[in-house]
Formats: sequence, structure tokens, C-alpha cells
Amino acid sequence: MKSTLSHLPRRQKQALAIAADGLLLATSLYVSLCLRHGSASPGLSPGAQAFILAAPLLAIPIFARLGLYRAVFRYISVQMGWAIVKAIALYTALLGLSLFLLSTIAIPRSVILINAFVAFFAISGSRVLVRWWFTGGSLRGLTPKLGAERVLIYGAGAAGIQLASALDHSDEFTVAGFLDDAHDAQGHAIRGFPVFDPAELEGLTKSLNIKEVLLAMPSASRRRKREIVYRLDALGVGVRTLPGLSELAQGRVRVSDLKQVEISDILGRDAVAPNEALLHRNITGKVVMVTGAGGSIGSELCRQIARLTPKALILFERSEFALYQIDRELEGSGIPIMGSVLDEALLESVMRNYGVETVYHAAAYKHVPLVEANPAQGVYNNVFGTLRAARAARSTGVTAFVLISTDKAVRPTNVMGASKRLAEMILQCMAPTTNMLLTMVRFGNVLGSSGSVVPLFREQIAQGGPVTVTHPDVTRYFMTIPEASQLVIQAGAMGSGGDVFVLDMGEPVKIVDLARRMVRLSGFDIKDENNPDGEIEIIVSGLRPGEKLYEELLIGDNTSATSHPLILRAEEHHADETTIEWILKQLEDAIAADDAARIRSLMLEAVDEYVPANQPGLVG
Repeated sequence: MKSTLSHLPRRQKQALAIAADGLLLATSLYVSLCLRHGSASPGLSPGAQAFILAAPLLAIPIFARLGLYRAVFRYISVQMGWAIVKAIALYTALLGLSLFLLSTIAIPRSVILINAFVAFFAISGSRVLVRWWFTGGSLRGLTPKLGAERVLIYGAGAAGIQLASALDHSDEFTVAGFLDDAHDAQGHAIRGFPVFDPAELEGLTKSLNIKEVLLAMPSASRRRKREIVYRLDALGVGVRTLPGLSELAQGRVRVSDLKQVEISDILGRDAVAPNEALLHRNITGKVVMVTGAGGSIGSELCRQIARLTPKALILFERSEFALYQIDRELEGSGIPIMGSVLDEALLESVMRNYGVETVYHAAAYKHVPLVEANPAQGVYNNVFGTLRAARAARSTGVTAFVLISTDKAVRPTNVMGASKRLAEMILQCMAPTTNMLLTMVRFGNVLGSSGSVVPLFREQIAQGGPVTVTHPDVTRYFMTIPEASQLVIQAGAMGSGGDVFVLDMGEPVKIVDLARRMVRLSGFDIKDENNPDGEIEIIVSGLRPGEKLYEELLIGDNTSATSHPLILRAEEHHADETTIEWILKQLEDAIAADDAARIRSLMLEAVDEYVPANQPGLVG
């Protein structure tokens, strides 16, 4: 029977509720008369009997107007109790006025007051009983919580309702209502909480004293979440969110599922469905090797490659701890090899012994200030590591070699960017002389990678600030690590030899705006001259050595589309093979002598677009 009632159309449920209330209200008035007379048979006149039967007609419109029939009974809570109190009070007033006007009806006036109490317990008790029946005996959430933070839940769907139910068990939050974009839900009530139009948000935050909104929209697109978060941010309201559908699939929503909004929800774009044929082309059934397998990009490449059923996956990494972590995570689906990409003999041995067919070269030093302070090691690893890995791959019959490059290789202002551009040029020169498909994939910052700005800001916020921004005008492109890795795999499968692919990174983001948004979304006020009582200050620390205000993805404007909407093919010039060979020989000697000035001079000569920035004493 419970299942049958659960699946009745909403209007039929409302009709049943109205009929039940009518019966309860008439019975309550009769019981009140019995209590007043001290008898189970008070001997009513025909007029009194008619008055009792007509009384519900006064109450039902009031109950409907105050939302008692918009509520979903299985989700009623203490807020519904206040609505019933108001409804019974109005009903009692009308009942008393009616009895005064109909003075010929022989019903004592004191019955009206008695009936107020009886009717309240009958109406509220019926709803509590229905909830108890539908929820298997649970009555949690029917008592008010003192001192709890008032919140709105954005999303009145299944996840939002489950979250509201879970909050019954929490002393931290009390639900003030729902927000929902669906017009047919607005104006109704769920669990006794009204469902508001999000257009009313600004007024609601003030009238309901809302400091935080909980997003319960696990299936919403990133774009929609971003729109909501930006709007809440502008109102100074904190935001927490539930995880995505895949994370909720195993059970009901819990309060512990709530988390701060991920920055990827704000900066990331809606996912573009991958081209499955491209994903599988160089991986499925093949022996694949990832250098730098324990790094941010390398480890994500390994995760995605492992899901594409390679014949074998070689994890090549110089850091013992990083190799241990990714090997443990993949649970034996990879073959861990500890070594440096500068060890060409080891690379050849591994590639030949395992029959490697595809290489993703992610090993590199990437932190701009560190490479700027250690140019010999930075150039040695990034340039000669790439050269030796590519030579080892060529000599062992590898079919495809993909270099993970960076937007910092475009018109570089630092040694790291210049070293990555020289690494690209090495592969471009090598491409015409080999049957191996050499491909370079260039993209910007990835969210959450080691040493990147987002984890740094998160750490600074957790410590109470200040949050440091190097310059108020610095902008960067951002992409999530999984999206970047997936696009790298697809781009690598498009190569015809010597291709430079550029990933569409979306719109650049001002780092100072990112810092402000992260502070506010973490629930803190920004401390500045306009708000000296704020909690976290954002300070400008000055550009770091080699840092530039904005990054680019293309050296020129010569690009062509590919079969993937987020991948472009760049047509770029490069030095000839003779020049590259001479530069490499000179660099090798300068590195051996640890001659930083000579290394920088040679990098300037090798990479035409390299113009050092923030380097006192250097002229570029």
C-alpha cells in the first residue's frame, strides 16, 4: 500500500490530504464539544451538527493558501509545524467569528479555544504519522536546532531532498528553503521548506540571513555551476557543493559529502566527448611508456592509459616516492622502472626489452623560478632528456613519440620556456629523418598540479593568509589535469610527423580575480582598504624571475583545425638541423662547465623569440 500511495499523481495525493484534513477538522470540533460537556454524546442540535460539518470549509482554503498541500509529506519537518500553527490560528479566528454571527447555534464559545488545540494536534499529528510511515519510523528533524547556520539548498531534486534529510542529523546547518530553476517547483514546499525562484536570491540572502548556499546539482554542467557560483560570489555568499553523480551512485547523500566548491567547477569548461578512435589508436593492445610517470600530467596519463587496455604500461620515473605512489594506485597494471631520461642506455634497454611502441614524454623540470635559478640542470633535463628519449625511441623502433610541451615555450621569457621550445625544435628537426611519428602537444596551466597557484592559494587560505599574487595584471590559461591528459592522448594520435598541436584552453583568467574568488568561496571576507575588518588579505609580491604577465599558445597565427574541436595544429618555423646540432654541442659544454651566462646566451641564440624577463643584468 505504501508503494501504491508513493506512486499516485501529485494532485491525487493532495486530494487525499484535503479529504483527510476535512474529516480530522470535523472530528476535532466534535471532540472539543465532547470535552466541553464532559460527555461522549453531547446531544447536538441540527444547527450544531451542520456547523461541525461545514467548519472544514473555512479551514481548507487557509491551509491551501499557507502551503500545507504543497509539501511532500514524507519530507515534512519542524518548519511545517509553524505553518500549521499559523493556519490553525486563522481558522480559529474565522470559526469564532462565524459562531458569533450565527448566534442561534447552541455551541459554547469556549469550544473554539479547545478546538484550536485539538485541531492542531490532529493536523500536525497526521503529518508526523505519514512521515513516520513513509520513512520507516524516523522522526529526526522534527525539532528545531538552536544556533545552527541557516542555509539554502540550490536544487530541489533528489540530491537536494536527500541533503535536506541528511541535514536533519546535523547541528551545523538548518535549512531555510530550496532554490530551483524549475518553474513548476517554485512556490511549492518540500519537507515544509519553500522552493524559491533563484531570481529572488539577493533578497532572500538578506531576509533569511543566509551566509551559505549548498549546491545539490550533481548533474549540472560546469557552465551552469560556474554561473551560479559567480552570482553567489558577487553577493558575498559562501558555497559548498555535493560531488558528482558518479560519486553519489553508491549511496544516499551525507552531510560529510559537502565540500568547498572545486576550482575546476569555476574555471573548467563543459567536457567535450572524446573521440574514442583517437583515444585507442596508439594505446589499446600496444606497449606504452610514460616518462615522468609520477608527475601531475604523467600520472594522469598513466591512469587514462591503463583504462584503455594497453598490452603493457611502462612507468618510467626518477623519483622513487612518485613512482611508488602511481604504481600503488594502478595496483600492478603498470611496470615501474626507476631511472632518468638522461640515461640513454637505460632508455634504449627498457624500450627494446619491452617492445615499446608509444612513448609519452612528460618528464621535465617545470617550475619557472627553480629552473631560472638552476639553468644548467633545467636545460640539461628538458633539452637533453628529450633528445635522448627521442633518440632511444628512434633506435628501438618506437612507432609514436609525444612530447608534453607548454604555453611557456611560446615567446619565452624564462629558461624553462626556452628549454621546452628548444625541445620542440629538436623533434621538429628529427621528424623528416625518421618513420617514427613525432608529435608535440602544447597547453597551459593544469589545475591542481604540484606547485601550481591553486594549491598554493588553498594552503595560504587555510593558514589564514595572506594570499600572494605576483602582479595584479597576471593572467593564465587553465585546464583540468584529466581533460589535458585526455586531449594529449587524442592529439598524439593525429600526428603525421613533426606536428605541434595546441589545446584550446578557453579564456584566460586573471590570477588576482582567482585569488579573490577562492577566498570568498572558502567563506572568508577579503581584508583591504574598503574592508579593514576582513579576515584574509591579498598582497602583491612582485613578478618572479622569468615570469611574464600573460601566456600565449601560438608563436604565429598559422593554425588549422583538426577533427577535434579543442585541438588545433600549429604551423611554426624552426631552426635547421645543422644549427640545432651546433647549439646542442655548445650547450653540452656549457652545462659541463656550469656556465650559466653561456647557457643563457646560447638559449637566446637558439630560440629567436626568447626575451628574458625580470633578469637584472641580462640584456635579451
